[in-house]
Amino acid sequence: MYYSTGNYEAFARPRKPERSERASAWFVGAGLASMSSALFMIRDGQLPGERITILERLPLPGGALDGIKKPAKGFVIRGGREMEDHMECLWDAFRTVPSLEIEGASVLDEFFWLNKDDPNFSLCRVTEQQGQDAHTNNLFGLNDTAQKDIVRIFLATREEMERKRIDEVFSKDFLESNFWLYWRTMFAFEEWHSALEMKLYLHRFVHHIGGLPDLSALKFTKYNQYESLVLPMYRWLLDQGVTFHFDTQVTDIDFAIDGEGADASKRATRIHWVQDGAEGGVDLGADDLVLATIGGLTENSDEGDQHTAAKLDESPAAGWALWQNIAAKHPSFGRPEVFCGDIAKTKWESATVTTLDERIPEYIRRIAKRDPFSGRVVTGGIVTARDSAWLMSWTVNRQPHFKQQPADQIVVWVYGLFVDVPGDYTGKTLQESTGEEITREWLYHLGVPVDEIDGLAAEAASCVPVMMPYVTSFFMPREAGDRPAVVPAGAQNFAFIGQFAETTRDCIFTTEYSVRTGMEAAYQLLGVDRGVPEVFGSTYDVRWLLNATSRLRDGAEVGLPGPKFLRERLFAKLDGTQIGELLTDYALIPERGTTTKRERTDDAVE
Repeated sequence: MYYSTGNYEAFARPRKPERSERASAWFVGAGLASMSSALFMIRDGQLPGERITILERLPLPGGALDGIKKPAKGFVIRGGREMEDHMECLWDAFRTVPSLEIEGASVLDEFFWLNKDDPNFSLCRVTEQQGQDAHTNNLFGLNDTAQKDIVRIFLATREEMERKRIDEVFSKDFLESNFWLYWRTMFAFEEWHSALEMKLYLHRFVHHIGGLPDLSALKFTKYNQYESLVLPMYRWLLDQGVTFHFDTQVTDIDFAIDGEGADASKRATRIHWVQDGAEGGVDLGADDLVLATIGGLTENSDEGDQHTAAKLDESPAAGWALWQNIAAKHPSFGRPEVFCGDIAKTKWESATVTTLDERIPEYIRRIAKRDPFSGRVVTGGIVTARDSAWLMSWTVNRQPHFKQQPADQIVVWVYGLFVDVPGDYTGKTLQESTGEEITREWLYHLGVPVDEIDGLAAEAASCVPVMMPYVTSFFMPREAGDRPAVVPAGAQNFAFIGQFAETTRDCIFTTEYSVRTGMEAAYQLLGVDRGVPEVFGSTYDVRWLLNATSRLRDGAEVGLPGPKFLRERLFAKLDGTQIGELLTDYALIPERGTTTKRERTDDAVE
């Protein structure tokens, strides 16, 4: 397997690999990683769909990409997926999947047209004092110390960041900035999370630094992620003859290991599962491929309802138990306990609020500055209540968010990073709150008059809370070897896919990462002779780096030491050069004939 960029290989069709003549594939888990990997095997590996089987513990596909209406509870979404232009593997997959909405179009076409016609951006990213605009003015508020923190982490090696926490490498100045508020609430980072992941995110999304305050960097699907992404891909795979076995929990995989050390020859020999209460499995030959999703951010999720709090389920979780069983068989299969061993640091809770009449949407309109019933962008991403004890954020995507949603209802997603802190209005922690109590806390930070909150929460909304013990488990401080390689050294017929498989080419907690691991696994196991799309190289592009530098300084020019006449000489040397044009284009030095704030001060002193 190799990586490539550009149109030459992006539009090329690989020849049929020799292994595809005889191989069969078994997938553990029916999440995005497995389904996209199966797509790549069929499309690029030319493996017949009839020889692909997907085993799933749940009664439906999608994994963490959910969206459903529960008859007794209402609409439920555990989370949302923020997407961008440069998710190269994701869009490579969905260019093949037909849209369920538009005849003759792909899911990529549909998504592209939607976001061209209705681009995403926020008109109010942060509130305070019960729904008042915090007027951050899209500024990062990074002082010199905080800016130096970012540069230092950006230039550090991966090894220097391993096993370190964010609050161990960033100063208090950085952690009190608007930048950190935008960042942590958008990506769900906590101060005790991995400094390495923080570094990888900075590199991966340096081209989106400018769009961080107003969320203009993001793009969203028309409906919830299940109906917009999972269902079209599921339908396509069924049409290709892929077999899905639901309500089937894979409990273990056997391996034959020949030799010592990391490079020992390893072959998967049997998959064990429990189906309808009965133990079963399948023996694997040399060309029976198995691709296993390990771990899981939504494992042991528990739903409450309007009058019941969601529970924290700390019992053994199937996805983690499977990885633990596998990891015990060879050191190269990773260390799951690094990620699942401290639930207090990996849990948080979200809630889906459905408004039942037009009273609450009026308060949404005041903050979003848009009509939530328009069918177009509403909040443009999350709105964070900066002074919320829960550090609550909420979002209203394009409505309807579900195809079967009544026209007079709005579906809102709410989450809090601090689940064990008493709320500002209810005095209860997020973890112990019912749906109605979460709605009260949200209405308080929405700016609803206090004497109306309880009545609206009871009469004008329904809410389904979801506690997720492992939702940020992949952000736990780690080092090389904690996650197994997608295809470990010496692996003959198996791969690990999903958020806990290691590909150094990308960062986790994205749809792109799941698809990338699936693509890399399919290409390596089948021997597909086509490059896997390289991660967008903004971190190596001086233009994006200069643009990010300017934005991180909130547009302030770079101050040059020394007297004015020396600065003039330096600017004269740069004048008319490519470097000079770049620095002036990104407002890091003044254009010739203008003066900086520093120079005006110097003139006054002289």
